[in-house]
Amino acid sequence: MRLMQILLASAVALAAIPAQAQGQSDAPAEAAKQADAGLWVTLGTRGGPVARPTRSQPSNLLIAGGKNYLVDVGDGSAGQLAKKGLQTVALEGVFISHLHFDHTGGLPAILGLRFQTNPKNKLKVFGPPGTKELVDGLVMSMIPGATANYGVEGAPAANPRDQVEVVELRDGGTVTLDGMEVSVRKNSHYSFKPGGDMARRFESLSYRFDMPGRSIVYTGDTGPSKAVEELAKDADLLVAEMMDVEMMVGLVRLANPGMPDKAVMGVETHLRKHHLLPKDVGEMAARAGVKGVVVTHFAGTEPNDPHHMSYLKSVSEYYQGPVIVANDMDEY
Repeated sequence: MRLMQILLASAVALAAIPAQAQGQSDAPAEAAKQADAGLWVTLGTRGGPVARPTRSQPSNLLIAGGKNYLVDVGDGSAGQLAKKGLQTVALEGVFISHLHFDHTGGLPAILGLRFQTNPKNKLKVFGPPGTKELVDGLVMSMIPGATANYGVEGAPAANPRDQVEVVELRDGGTVTLDGMEVSVRKNSHYSFKPGGDMARRFESLSYRFDMPGRSIVYTGDTGPSKAVEELAKDADLLVAEMMDVEMMVGLVRLANPGMPDKAVMGVETHLRKHHLLPKDVGEMAARAGVKGVVVTHFAGTEPNDPHHMSYLKSVSEYYQGPVIVANDMDEY
């Protein structure tokens, strides 16, 4: 009975999605602007190092005030944007939660393709400590192609460094962008020794986006975290990562049959400690008092996989509101 209530609530929540989310418009930015609230698109919902043909790597599109922002930028982000009728030149900024490859692998294409279209505005890349080092390396890799340009003798070479601006954020940071307030908290995806060198160099971040008509919290990758619960307090929507540990470990073994057992055990420890299980998602959502939950980053399952029912059931044991398991290109 409880699961049926959750599914019914989720169906009601889906019915309330703007028309563009149901494929009735080719102008998502305009739809979000008219609603005076953020529109969230799960461009990629596949987390982890094992690629699949049915899900792209973690990436989201946030449309707020008619401006387009990527929230994480996994491999395939540029192509997923194109499916929504948007090119890289239409981006105002990128928010990166942490520097793992499945969340940053699409950034080279975003920077490179955007550079080739001669955009008028710089792309702002917001992210944790280490983001500047990451972007500097990517820009450096663009120099040979930018110098060769289009192969016309004597043509001036543009500098890709002029097209990007990096803003590094730390725990407790805030940013204001055209009426949208962005708040940042350090989560528990990393467990470096407090005060140590690695803790100073790297953080994994969760974001809260407060817009005139809506608040959305994105956990990024995290384990259970009081800081993220505080960040998500009374939010309209919690976009939460979730991990099926047993399935992911099985996929890692399948993709790497020669992987030593000790290495596999290390992966499993990381998955259990630094990610959210379905139970954790439900507890976080309930304690934060959010109005709805969208689950993403659940490595291992295909769209409409029967496992989704068990995920919903597990979350619903702790959280009374609507829960939706996201697919690529869904809109909320």
